[in-house]
Amino acid sequence: MTNILDEVRIALYGIWHRRWLALGVAWLVCLLGWLVVAMVPNSYESKARIFIQIDDVLSDQIGIGGNAKQDIERVRQTLTSTVNLEKVVRATRLGDKVTNDKQMESAVAGLATQIKVVSQQDNLFEISATSGRGSYTDAQNAKLAQDVVQKMIDIFREENLAGGRGEMTDSLAFMDQQLADRQKDLEAAEQKRQEFEAKNAALMPGTGSVTAKLEGARTELRGVESDLLAAQSALASINGQLSGTAPTITIPGAQGGAHGALAQALADLASMKARGLTDSHPDVLAAKAQIASLQRQAAAEGKIGGTPNPAYASLQSIKADREASMVSLQSRKASLQQEIGQLTGQQYSEPAVAAEAARINRDYDVLKDQYDKLLRDREQLRLRGQVESEHNSVKFDVIDPPSTPRGPSAPDRPLLLMLVLVVGLAAGCGAAFAMAQLRSSYATTGQLERATGMIVLGSVSLTQTAAARARQWKQLKLFGGATAGLVLVLFVLLAVEFMKRRMVA
Repeated sequence: MTNILDEVRIALYGIWHRRWLALGVAWLVCLLGWLVVAMVPNSYESKARIFIQIDDVLSDQIGIGGNAKQDIERVRQTLTSTVNLEKVVRATRLGDKVTNDKQMESAVAGLATQIKVVSQQDNLFEISATSGRGSYTDAQNAKLAQDVVQKMIDIFREENLAGGRGEMTDSLAFMDQQLADRQKDLEAAEQKRQEFEAKNAALMPGTGSVTAKLEGARTELRGVESDLLAAQSALASINGQLSGTAPTITIPGAQGGAHGALAQALADLASMKARGLTDSHPDVLAAKAQIASLQRQAAAEGKIGGTPNPAYASLQSIKADREASMVSLQSRKASLQQEIGQLTGQQYSEPAVAAEAARINRDYDVLKDQYDKLLRDREQLRLRGQVESEHNSVKFDVIDPPSTPRGPSAPDRPLLLMLVLVVGLAAGCGAAFAMAQLRSSYATTGQLERATGMIVLGSVSLTQTAAARARQWKQLKLFGGATAGLVLVLFVLLAVEFMKRRMVA
């Protein structure tokens, strides 16, 4: 331990003996380091969080909800595509100096490394952008980062809302065109069947009665099919209304305590579901936690009956009536189809005529089925378009708007400035220690004995005159002032840095 302490004392003496060299190296390293740190431009980062609502109660109840999760995933993956990044470049000051395709490619490549779209949860996305261009001021870089994030949000809105509605309009136009073509084919088949029946009227026994019955049955079948479609649409509408109506309600004074609060909380949760909030929405999670707590309190109070909701009971009654009506129409449709089949089999007496009539009726039935299926698909698509337009099955809320950077995200200039001072002092001490090792001088008698192998009988102490001590004290004050100057320069640089940050904020 004594040898270690001696070595430390010797090293410190060597550094102190060459303290002016150490101070000069420290000043040189610090000045160069601070200059390098000053040349590094500040980077400013802006962030925004958006919450995506992909569930819609009405769409799920009717059974026409689109695959919104795949749409959102597609938008998230293509949000940083080259086309979208070009839109960002052209909409911000990044495109001020872009005059050709090569410059645009360079701007897009640089922007791609500065934008991040992170999915924090299933429905929560964070969009962040960084700007640290040396040709811009700190305020311009901060504003540019915020503008880039805002433009990304605008692109997200366009991709989900405008794009989806445009696709829906195109799909409806295509379905209408297909329906028009099928209607022409169906009218041609109907005309052909009527011409055949008129041409072969003499070969049909009991032509008048059977043909009249057959035509009457067909007319009634068309009316039943139309009524059935209307009944299905009405039932779907009732189901949508039921999904947003609470089975029970709380009447003031009718029940109180935990049971009253529980009923109100359940009604609030049903209202949130009707608005389309998902199970992962913060409000829904809070409501569920409150319901769980109230259920435990209500269980401790005992059973108290709730008050039925008259509106819900009325809707249930209407639903039952419409379901019964739809079952009755389906039964009547099946009966008419069976009757038409029997009348058609009895209509013709000649086998060849009967075969031709069966072929014509078969072609007509195929076209009729195709037309009915296309009509149902078109109505379903139209209803889905109305639901998406009015209820917005894909919604998003900007939870945190694009933040205004108050300070640079990188580099941590105050820390770098202090590290430069530490490195400068360490470099100065290292240079003085290395110089002491190169010069053959001995600070203690023990070091001299180890170096020469001879016994040292004693040492002579240094005795200074008053003038020498005054000169030494003056040099110490100069050294202390020069050392304090390093710290003073550091504080000045830190003050300038914080003043620049305040100006940006």
